[in-house]
Amino acid sequence: MTSPTTLQRPADALVSAVRWTRAQWLLLMVVCTVLALDGLDVSMVGVALPSIGHELNLGTDSLQWIVSAYVLGYGSLLLLGGRLADLLGRRRIFLIALTVFAAASLLGGLVDDPAILIATRFVKGLAAAFTAPTGFSIITTNFAEGRARNKALSIFTTFGASGFSLGLVVGGLMTSLSWRWTFLVSVPIAVIVVLLGIKFIPKDKPSAENSGHDIWGAVTLALGMLGLVYTLVSAPEQGWGSVATIAGFAVSAAVLAAFAVIENKVKHPLIRFGILKEGWVARANLSAVGLFGSYLSFQFIVTMFLQSVLGWTPLGMALALLPAGLLVATSAPFADRLIEKFGAKQLILTGLTALGLGYVLFLRVGTTPNYALDILPSVVLLGIGFALAFPSINVLATEGIRDSEQGLAAGLIQTSTQVGAALVLAVTTALVSGHGHAEGTVSAQAMLDQYRPGLILSAAVAIAALLVAAAPAKGRARV
Repeated sequence: MTSPTTLQRPADALVSAVRWTRAQWLLLMVVCTVLALDGLDVSMVGVALPSIGHELNLGTDSLQWIVSAYVLGYGSLLLLGGRLADLLGRRRIFLIALTVFAAASLLGGLVDDPAILIATRFVKGLAAAFTAPTGFSIITTNFAEGRARNKALSIFTTFGASGFSLGLVVGGLMTSLSWRWTFLVSVPIAVIVVLLGIKFIPKDKPSAENSGHDIWGAVTLALGMLGLVYTLVSAPEQGWGSVATIAGFAVSAAVLAAFAVIENKVKHPLIRFGILKEGWVARANLSAVGLFGSYLSFQFIVTMFLQSVLGWTPLGMALALLPAGLLVATSAPFADRLIEKFGAKQLILTGLTALGLGYVLFLRVGTTPNYALDILPSVVLLGIGFALAFPSINVLATEGIRDSEQGLAAGLIQTSTQVGAALVLAVTTALVSGHGHAEGTVSAQAMLDQYRPGLILSAAVAIAALLVAAAPAKGRARV
C-alpha cells in the first residue's frame, strides 16, 4: 500500500495514533456531520409524507417519488462521485456538492409545485452522491491505516447510521411544526459546515490519473446506474413482468455492459475491476447490500404496521424505534476498540446474526402486541446488529486499498448500500402490494398478513448476507 496523502499544512500532519489535535477532530466532525445530514434527510421526509400529501394534494403514487427521486440521484452517481473526487480533488468536490445540497434544501422547503419539490429531491440525491464517498475518502487518505483509521471510520459510519435512525424522531418533531421544516432544518447546518470545511479540510492535489479522463465510461456508468435504479423503484407500480420493467432492465444491462467493455479498453478506467479481488472488498459490498437493504425494508414495513394497524402517531412510532438509533449513536466511541479487539470480520458475523434474529423474533408480533415484550427485543437486536456490522463492513471495504483508489472503494461500498436498499425495498413493496386487499374491507390481522412476506424477506436477506460474510476467504483479506 502506498503511503497516505500528506496534508499541506504542518499542523494537519497525518495521524499515526488515536490522539488527535483539535483541527483533526474538526476535520472529522465536518465530514461526519454531512453524512448525518444525508441520513436525516432520508428518514425525516418519510415521516413528513402524509403532511406533504395533504397540503399539496398529492396521492400515494406522487408521494413515493419524493423518496424515490433522492434514491435515483444518490444511487446512480455514487461511483462517479467517489471517482471524480479522486481525479479532481476531494476538498473541491465535497464543498461544491454540500453547497448544492443546501441550496436544494432551501428551495424544497419554500416551493408549492410538486414537480419542483421532486426535482429538488433529485438534486439533493446527486449532491449526496458526491459528499458521501468524498467524505469517506477524505478520512481514509488523512488517517493512517490501523487503529486511527478504524476509529475515524467507525465514528463516520456511526454518524450516518445515527442520522438515519434519529431522523425519524427529528422528522416527527419538525412535522409537528410544518413539513417544510424537514427540508429547511438542514440549510443552516449545511452552511456552517461549508464554512468550517473551507478552513479545516486540507487542500489536496488531484490524482495523476486525471491526465486521461474516462468520459465515455463516466457517461455509460451514470446512465446505466440511473436506468437500473429508476427501474427498481418503478417496478412495483409498473409490475415486475411489465414491458416497461423488462425493457428498463434490458436497456440498463446493455448500457452497463458497454461500460464494462469501455473500462477494459481505456488507459485510465473510471473503475479498475480488479479492486473487487482485493482483500474483503467484494464480500464487504455484498454484506452491505444485505445489511442496509434488510434494515431499510424492515423499517418501512414497521412504520406502516405501527401507524396503519396499531394506529400510532408518527412521533409515537419514531419513539418506538428510537432505542435502535440510540444504540447505534452511542456505539461510536467504542466501535474502533471492538474492531481492534475482536476483528472486523467477527463483528460483522455477530452483527448480522443479531440482525437476522431480530427480524425472526418480530414475526411473532400480533395485532395487540406488548411493546416491551414483543417489539422492543427486536428493536434492541437490530440496533446492536447495525452498530457492530456497519462500521466493520466499511473498514474492510477500504482496507489495503491504495490512496488513489480510496474514493473508488468508498463509492463502491456506498453504492452497494444504496442500490441494495433500493433493490430489497422494491421487492418488499412488490410482495406487500401483491398481498393487498381493498381499502376499507380489511381487518388488522389481514393487514398484518399483508406485511408478513416483506418481514420474511428482510430476515432472508440478512441471513444470506451472514452466509456470504462467513464464507471462507479466497484472497488475503486482513480481518
